[in-house]
Amino acid sequence: MPTPALNITAEFNTVFLKGRKMTYFFETYGCEMNLSESAAVEQIFISRGWKKADDVQLADVVVINTCSVRATAETRIFGRLGFYSGLKAVRHMEPNAKTRSMETAAEYVKKNGPVTLTVIVMGCMAERLLKSLQKEWPVVDYVVGTYAKNKFGDIITAVEEGRKPFEIDDSPVYTFAETSYEEGAFSAFVPIMHGCNNFCSYCIVPYVRGREVSRPLDQILHELDILSARGVKEITLLGQNVNSYRGEDGLNFPGLLKKIGAYIDEKKSSIEWIRFESSNPKDFSDELIQEIVSNRHVCTGLHVAVQHGSTKILKAMNRRYTREDYLVLVNKIKAAVPDAALTTDIMLGFPGESDEDFEEVLSLMKEVQYESAFMYYYNPREGTPAAVMENQIPMEVKKARLQKVIDTQLKITSSVMSRYVGRTEKVLADIISRDNPKELLAKTERNERVAFEAPASLIGKFVTVKIESLNGNTFRGTLVE
Repeated sequence: MPTPALNITAEFNTVFLKGRKMTYFFETYGCEMNLSESAAVEQIFISRGWKKADDVQLADVVVINTCSVRATAETRIFGRLGFYSGLKAVRHMEPNAKTRSMETAAEYVKKNGPVTLTVIVMGCMAERLLKSLQKEWPVVDYVVGTYAKNKFGDIITAVEEGRKPFEIDDSPVYTFAETSYEEGAFSAFVPIMHGCNNFCSYCIVPYVRGREVSRPLDQILHELDILSARGVKEITLLGQNVNSYRGEDGLNFPGLLKKIGAYIDEKKSSIEWIRFESSNPKDFSDELIQEIVSNRHVCTGLHVAVQHGSTKILKAMNRRYTREDYLVLVNKIKAAVPDAALTTDIMLGFPGESDEDFEEVLSLMKEVQYESAFMYYYNPREGTPAAVMENQIPMEVKKARLQKVIDTQLKITSSVMSRYVGRTEKVLADIISRDNPKELLAKTERNERVAFEAPASLIGKFVTVKIESLNGNTFRGTLVE
């Protein structure tokens, strides 16, 4: 059991902190929704005059935004809590504190005396373990569940004033943040709905995120105004099942796309591209396909999560579509949007998955020709129906099947992406390449990466690049003057 942290007096904190900016540090695990929520909470710290710590060992507050979708993420987070137990012991100058790998913190307190460290756990794992996490890990000062992000202002005030942690009231009402903007970014996430009503048999999300709640249109448009004022060029609309959005007066997701497209045109917004994820095939309507075709702002990189290629397994997963349904949808998309780049999620080793079921995954991949895929093997999540199903698949079988799927997808990716070599593409230049400071990395409309030599002054701009070659899953190109 981790050692409980020492209490450091408010008087000490007040004296020590006077005259310097407080610092924060975020660790974020899981999906784009978590990235968005971390960015939104970070804005609260920034608005209060805090700055991001250069080193986690020197931060006044550490926020760990957690994921419960996969067991591996939770295991990693528990490991990090062990690290923070040791770090807090060093920061609080506990007698038996071990300084190995924590020399920065040790030197810090040697100069300044004990300096309090506040550890906050938020996100899906926090919601799932709301009552037990602090008991098992006393290093955690606050557990902020899915619905309690609006308490961060009070938490920050308590830290600033050196008060002991207070109990969080996790109200069952979800509140969307005003913005998830990250300073200096040209791409931004815009959450439009929260929660999920699908109850896939393997998924913990409905239990930790709750039922679907759609964000009002006026709030979404207000965030677009904020992002446009800061020069954002592309947005990604987010939701656990983004295309199940239902706003006021029956506004559905295709209607929302239409309104957003018209709004950014009317406002002459800096926003040019609209992406969205993640979408469930059962809600990917003909109306949505038509809106993708007619709306010039909607990008053609489309994530359509299939999860499996066998109708038998899809039924056991409670996905509510068949293999045949999915292929009909794919063919509709390809017919309407010939340049679409399809990506997906694929799960291997679900309970009851036979060799024949697995072969149906491979055949589906070859038929659809995904440009890329997020591939993983099934991990039981406590509290879900699949966790207690019979015929659980041995780990060695899961790993072998996953490797075969990865190998198959790598070949497909190379084949699909090679067809774009020689084309001239509009791209958004967003960062300097880590491999070559003279090169920029950009994104195509299909969300592919392109490296090309260009001055840093082009970052944040749309430019034209001729694609010359493909290296792995990254294009290399030449700037077109």
